[in-house]
Amino acid sequence: MAFTGNLAEFPLPKIFQFLEQGNNTGLLTIRILAADLTAVVQVYYIWLYQGRIVAAGDRLDEKGLLSMIAQRGWVSEDVALRMAEICPVNTPIGLCLKFQGLLQAEQLKLLFRTQVVEQVSALFELKDGQFEFDAKATLPLAEMTGMSLPATEATLLGLRTLRDWSALAEKLPDPTSVLSSKNTSQPQPQLDSLEWQVWQLGNGTISLQIIAKQLGLAVEKVQQIAFRLLMSNLAEEVFLTAATQTNAVAETTSVAEDLPQPILDSSSQTDDTQVEPHAIAETTPIAENLPQPILDSSSPTDDTQVVTHAVAETTPIAEDLPQPILDSSSPTDDTQSSPQKLAGYLRVIQSFFQWLFGSESDKT
Repeated sequence: MAFTGNLAEFPLPKIFQFLEQGNNTGLLTIRILAADLTAVVQVYYIWLYQGRIVAAGDRLDEKGLLSMIAQRGWVSEDVALRMAEICPVNTPIGLCLKFQGLLQAEQLKLLFRTQVVEQVSALFELKDGQFEFDAKATLPLAEMTGMSLPATEATLLGLRTLRDWSALAEKLPDPTSVLSSKNTSQPQPQLDSLEWQVWQLGNGTISLQIIAKQLGLAVEKVQQIAFRLLMSNLAEEVFLTAATQTNAVAETTSVAEDLPQPILDSSSQTDDTQVEPHAIAETTPIAENLPQPILDSSSPTDDTQVVTHAVAETTPIAEDLPQPILDSSSPTDDTQSSPQKLAGYLRVIQSFFQWLFGSESDKT
């Protein structure tokens, strides 16, 4: 499958939403045009695997990631290329270097954040440009860290940092729109405090302008938050009659005061114009989805998950589990003490019969 279009008509958030919902694999190319719309100023490439972003860059020579690694002085390009030659088939270069002990998990996460999250986030400010998706493109293992991010989560992160919303102003939901949260429990990915509150109030009965009034926020701010939730598949728009909305206002006057507090990292900020490292939701390496991947069995968590903090040290999950606390009255203890109780009862019965027969013999 291949399709093309213009960002002015089909913006990047909707493209990501479409590609993720279809579990599409391939290469998304974005060309930024000059003012006269004839010359190409810049080209960006985003590779996806089953709806998840696995790599991004502005070149096709498959040396972008290696250049990043070499610039940081971690591994030279020559050494990295030699290691790539001896790596198992279908293994991203990032995991290959990690298996060889040349890169650590923290370094891979930093590379992924720089290569994918930061580069893709900058593209949401584009007002115009051409895009093309090629489903037959080959995934560039030399550009892949081994980590991936759902396309809609990349949208959520990118729109949080967006300062100029002019490119998306016409795409925002109307202030009279009603938001309905799709999930019944705390959603994933992790939301910031304002997103959480708007998501909670999105009960399908009150409009965005009423939500803005209850939260004491500008209507435009709530529109932007609602757009992020819509593009992340966490909510949907519904249409109600005027009478229904009037009744809903009366029933939800104080609902904002009763909202539960969001579960956030203590260092999180309510200002959603900043991207904190912990804002990166859990991601899964693409390596586990590739045909016959070779994973390091000694550290499965490092290779199959990225924790929410971008620089947190990963450890095997077994080491992080709390030790079980067994109560003295637990079923296990009861089961072990039953034979002892039975033995005690038998000894009492035995003593009774010994006394009984002993008494009879004395009488005779």
